[in-house]
Amino acid sequence: MEPLHMNEHSYHYGVVARAITTLATRSPEQVPLDTLAAEAGMSPAHFQRIFSRWAGVSPKRFGQYLALDTARRLLRERRSMTETALEAGLSGPGRLHDLLVTWEAMTPGTFARGGEGLEIAWADIETPFGPAVAMATDRGLCGLGFAAEAGTAATRAALAARWPRAHLREDAAAVLPLVDGIFEPGSGRGTTPRLHLLGGPFQIKVWEALLRLPPASVTTYSEIAASIGRPGAARAVGNAVGANPVAWLVPCHRVIRREGGLGGYRWGVGVKRTMLALEAGRSEGARIRAAASGTLPESPGFSPEAIEQGERTA
Repeated sequence: MEPLHMNEHSYHYGVVARAITTLATRSPEQVPLDTLAAEAGMSPAHFQRIFSRWAGVSPKRFGQYLALDTARRLLRERRSMTETALEAGLSGPGRLHDLLVTWEAMTPGTFARGGEGLEIAWADIETPFGPAVAMATDRGLCGLGFAAEAGTAATRAALAARWPRAHLREDAAAVLPLVDGIFEPGSGRGTTPRLHLLGGPFQIKVWEALLRLPPASVTTYSEIAASIGRPGAARAVGNAVGANPVAWLVPCHRVIRREGGLGGYRWGVGVKRTMLALEAGRSEGARIRAAASGTLPESPGFSPEAIEQGERTA
C-alpha cells in the first residue's frame, strides 16, 4: 500500500521534505535554488521563503551543512549537559528531557517476556528523511525507524524483532496522531509526543541520557557512560544506543565518535548526517532571529507547557 503522510494537509511540509531528500542525495552544485524551486513548482523567491521558514536556513546554507563536517563542528562547540541545563534555568540535566517528550518505560516483566501481551499498531509514514515506520502501543510511541536505506519491509521487521511476542497490526489511525508534527517543532501541530519504551535497566538509563541532549548538540559514547555513572562502559553504551527503538525523538543521531566522526547509525549514516544538518540549520536560524529581535530564541524542541512527567516503571 502507499505510505500515508503524517500531515496530509501540509503541502509545504511535503515540498520541504522532498527538497531535503534531494539535497541529501546530490551535491549543492547539482541542485541550485532554481532547480529546487522548479521541482517544487514554485518561484525561487517563494520556495526559498518556505524552505527557510521550515528548515531555519536557506537551501544553499542547508546544503553546506550537509557538505561540511557538521558533526566535528558541533563537537568542538558543545557544552556539557549540566551547563546546558543550568543555562535553561533547570535544576540539573535530569530535568532537560522533560522539555522535549514525556515517556514511560515498560515494566521489566514485559521486557523479559519479549512484549508478550502487548498490542502494537504500525503505519508507514513519510518524513523529511525519507520513508519511515512508526509503531505504538495504547500508551505511546514505541518504535520509529527510517527506511531510506533498507526499505520499509526490512525496517518494519527490524522494529518488530524487538518485541517478538507482541501482536502487531497495521493501524494508521492509531499511529498517525502520535507522529503528527514531530518533525515540525514550533508548528503547534499534534501534541507533546509520548513514548512507551521497552528495554533493560541499562538501556533505559542510556536512552534517558539521550533525552537530555538538546537539538544541535552532540556527545560521545564515553561521555554518556560517564554521565550515567559507568565511565568504563562506553562499548555497552554503544550497544544500548544502537538498540534505541524510537529514532529522532530519542536522539541517538546526536552520538558521534570521540574524534568527531559520524560513526554508524542503525538507519543509515546519510540519514544521520541529514538529521544533524537540519538541527544545526534550525539552531542557526533561531540565533539569527534572536539577534534581529533582541530576544532569546525559543527552544527548537517541543513546547513545555503541556508536558507532565511520565511514570518510570523500569
